[in-house]
Amino acid sequence: MELEAIAKSYARWAPVYDRTFGAMTNAGRRRATGFANAVGGEVLEVGVGTGLALPFYAPHLAVTGVDFSEAMLAKARSKVAEQHLTQVRSLRQMDARELDFPDASFDTVCAMHIMSVVPEPERVLAEMARVCRPGGHVLITNHFAAEGKGAMARFERLFAPLSDLLGWHSDFARARVLGDPRLDLVEEDGLPPLGLMTYLRLRRR
Repeated sequence: MELEAIAKSYARWAPVYDRTFGAMTNAGRRRATGFANAVGGEVLEVGVGTGLALPFYAPHLAVTGVDFSEAMLAKARSKVAEQHLTQVRSLRQMDARELDFPDASFDTVCAMHIMSVVPEPERVLAEMARVCRPGGHVLITNHFAAEGKGAMARFERLFAPLSDLLGWHSDFARARVLGDPRLDLVEEDGLPPLGLMTYLRLRRR
């Protein structure tokens, strides 16, 4: 997806995102933030959106969130102020393909339900690996295309041409987030509802 299409999609979804797609993907946020809380340290959330995950981070963390959409970030900033989320140190507008952070800046880097939205997800993954400290983790929750020729695979292919309108790619291949040589896959699990979403934990070499 191109940035202009993404910006329009985000602006369209921002007013209702929390009550619709946000509610359906809550399990992934809980899973990723739970791991980050156990590890501690500095966390980067790429594609922080409206800030749905921010209240789940523990107070002892130092959380930075970035997003391309100012409409989404405005809602995230409101959450931080209203809920007094002191663990959130910074929310910044940024292109995930060119993260404005030094190498090895974060203990955990999260991308929750955004990899099938961003243009050039391989570049986004490379940037996430770059800013993650050696021994740290990259956490990804996302919907990935079903393999084979079953009903789900046919459904995903049917909706693939509508990606710009929907705001995500229904036929997004899992392999596209597993290609960086600096990252090793150490955990993979299906998430509710019905295993439609997947949790991946990758470790930075």
